[in-house]
Amino acid sequence: MSEADSADPRERLMSGASWEEFCDTLKNAGKTIVAEGQPDGPLDRAEGYRYLSRLTRAALETFVEYSDPLAPVLNRPVHETAKIGADNPDNYYQHATISGAHDYLIRGKRNTIRYLDFATQSAGVASSGDSEQGGHLDTSNLEMDPEGGFTIRLSCEETPGNWLRMTPDTTALIVRQTFADRESEIPASLSIERIGGDGRPAQFTPEALDAGLGQAAGLVASCAALFSNWAQGFQDHTNELPKFDDAVSMGAGGDPNICYYHSYWSLGPEEALVIEATPPECDAWNFQLDNHWMESLDYRFHKIHVNKHTAVYQDDGSIRIVVAHRDPGVPNWIETAGHAQGTMCFRWIRAEAHPQPQCRVVKFSELR
Repeated sequence: MSEADSADPRERLMSGASWEEFCDTLKNAGKTIVAEGQPDGPLDRAEGYRYLSRLTRAALETFVEYSDPLAPVLNRPVHETAKIGADNPDNYYQHATISGAHDYLIRGKRNTIRYLDFATQSAGVASSGDSEQGGHLDTSNLEMDPEGGFTIRLSCEETPGNWLRMTPDTTALIVRQTFADRESEIPASLSIERIGGDGRPAQFTPEALDAGLGQAAGLVASCAALFSNWAQGFQDHTNELPKFDDAVSMGAGGDPNICYYHSYWSLGPEEALVIEATPPECDAWNFQLDNHWMESLDYRFHKIHVNKHTAVYQDDGSIRIVVAHRDPGVPNWIETAGHAQGTMCFRWIRAEAHPQPQCRVVKFSELR
C-alpha cells in the first residue's frame, strides 16, 4: 500500500491525492475502449469515450451530489443522455442513496404510468455485477387509494401496509417507471424522506468527498469493464436472441418481473435482421437496439425500439420486427442510426410465458 493509500482521508484531500487518484482511475478506464476485441471504427470509438464521460457524470451525481442517506433525493442518473446496461427507452429511472441503518417513507401518486417498480439494492449495481436485492414492490401488489395515492415504508423490519424490505447492506433505492406511450402518460409523482430526520443533509466534509470521488471513479471503471465484457460475450450468438441468465441480471440490478434476451447484432449494408415472436399475456414487452457499449441508441430522434403499445401486429397476434439501415416500408422498422453493429435486448415484463424470439438475417431486397 502506498503512502497516499494509507493516508487519512482528510490528508489525502488536502494533499491532492484524492483528486489525482480520481483522475488516474478515469484515465485508466479509457483502456477499456481500446482493448483487444473492441470495435475500432470511428463511431464506436467516439461513442465509447462519450460513454465514459456519461458514466462520470452519473457517478458524480450518485456518489457526490446525492450521496447522503440522511437526506435522500430521488434523482435520475440514467436518462436520455446517460445510459447504462441496455437502459430501457420506455423507462423513467430514479435512484436514491439510502442506508439499512435507517427507515424511510415514500409518498406518491401513480398518475397514468403503466408499470411502477421499486427495489432496494446493495452496492454493486452496474459496477461489480454482484449486487443483492433486498426487497421489491410493484403495481401488482401496491396498495393505493382511489386516486392512485400511496405510501411505502422502507425498513429492515416488516411493517403493515406497503412495505419495501431493506437489509443492513442496502445502499440504494431503484425506481423504474415504464411507459406504454411516453407521449401521453404521466409518470408517478414521488418523494422520499428519512423517518425521524429533519430533511437536512449532514455537513459536507473532506472525508465525504474523498470517499465519493473514489466510489465515482470506481463505478466508471468497473461499469465500463462489466458491460464491455457482456457485449463481447454476446458476440458468440450474434443476430440471435437467447434468454439471458436471470442470476446475472439480478446481480446487476435487474427486475425480477422481467425476462431478458440480451445479444449482439451485426448487419452488412444490404442486410436486415427479422425478429418474430408471439407475445404472451404480459404487462409490457419491448425490443430495443443498442450500441456496442450497451447504450440504447438515441430514441429521441430515431425509432430504435418497439413495444406492446406501439407495435403493429399480424392477424394471428404475432409480431415481426425488422432491423435495417434504411426504411424498408414495412411495419415495426427499427433504425440502426448509422451503426453497423451493437448490442440488443428483448424483454417480457410480468409475462405468463417467455416465448423464444426467432431471428434471421435476410437481404434488404427480400423485405418488400
